[in-house]
Amino acid sequence: MGKIRFGVVGTNFISDWLLAGAAQDKRFELMAVCSRRQDTADAFAKRHNIPLTFTSLERMAASPDIDAVYIATPNFLHASQSILCMEQGKHVLCEKPMASNAREAKAVIETAKKHGVVFMEAMKPTMSPNFKILADNIARLGTIRRYFASFCQYSSRYDRFKAGEMVNAFNPQYSTGALMDLGIYTIYPMVALFGIPDKVSASATLLPSGVDGQGSVTFSYDGMEAVAVYSKISDSRLPSEIQGEKGTITIDRINAPRVLTLYPNAKNLGGGIHDTIEPETLSVGLTNDEYYYEVAEFIDLIESGRSESAINSHTNSLATITLLDEIRRQAGVVFPADKF
Repeated sequence: MGKIRFGVVGTNFISDWLLAGAAQDKRFELMAVCSRRQDTADAFAKRHNIPLTFTSLERMAASPDIDAVYIATPNFLHASQSILCMEQGKHVLCEKPMASNAREAKAVIETAKKHGVVFMEAMKPTMSPNFKILADNIARLGTIRRYFASFCQYSSRYDRFKAGEMVNAFNPQYSTGALMDLGIYTIYPMVALFGIPDKVSASATLLPSGVDGQGSVTFSYDGMEAVAVYSKISDSRLPSEIQGEKGTITIDRINAPRVLTLYPNAKNLGGGIHDTIEPETLSVGLTNDEYYYEVAEFIDLIESGRSESAINSHTNSLATITLLDEIRRQAGVVFPADKF
C-alpha cells in the first residue's frame, strides 16, 4: 500500500476536521501546509506534525514532495487555486463549492482533463456509506413524488455582522452566503439522486452586504417536486425526506446523514387506512470519522487511475453549480467573480 503525499491549503477549522478523518486512511501522508502568513503556517504545522510549510501556493504546487492538494480556502479562491495546482500535475480535492460559478467550474474540469489529474469536489454527505444505502433503497418507495431537504444553521458570525463588522461569511467578495455555504448541501444530493430538474423557482432574503441570509427553492421534475430550504440566520430541527407512493425515507441531517428511517405506506402493503407499519432503520453506524470517506474515495481514484468519482463526479458538480447560478440570478445575488 503506497502513500499519497498531501499538501493542505487553508488553516481553518474545516482543515482540522478533514485531517482528523484523513488520518484514518493509512495511505494518507500529510507533507505540507500553505498559508498566507508564516506564523499561521507554523502553528498549523506544529498542531498536525507537518514537515513542510509554504506561504506561496506556486512553490507548494511545484514541490516534488507533494502528490495531491486539499484546498479549504474561501470560496472565491477555489477555482484559481485548483487550476494552479493541477497545472503543476497535482491531484486536487477541493472544498465545496468547487467554484464561484459554472464558468469557473468548467475551467477547473477542463484543466483536470488536460493535465490528466484527479479533481474531486469535497462534498461530504454523498460520500457517506449511508448515502449509498439511501440510493439503494429509493426504489422501495415506488414512484417518487417529493424530495425535501433542509439545512438551516444560525451562523456563529452573524451577530458580528449585525454589529457592523464585515465578516467573510457574509461578504460577497468571498463568493459566500447561505446558498453557497449551506444550500449546496441540500441541492448536490438531489442532483446525484435525481439528475437535473426541468424548472427552478427561487427566493431569498438578502442581507445589506448583498449575499443571501436564507433562501428556498422549488425544483420541478417530471411527476416530482423537490424543495430545498437553507439559512445562516436561523436554525431548523427538521429532517430531510424523500416521499414516494409506497413510503417515505427520512434523513436526519442532509449534510451528514447518520439516521435513515423508512416509513412504509400501510395501504400499499395491504393494510387499511388506520393501520400502522413499524418504521425500518436503514442506516448503519459509521465506523470511521465522517470526513474519512471523501478522502478514501479521492485516494482510491488516484490509485486506480480513474479521473473522477462516480458520485462526486464532474457532471454532478457542474450541474449543481449551474443550478446555484440560476438560483442566485433569481434571488439577485451577484459576486465580483461573476464579472470576469
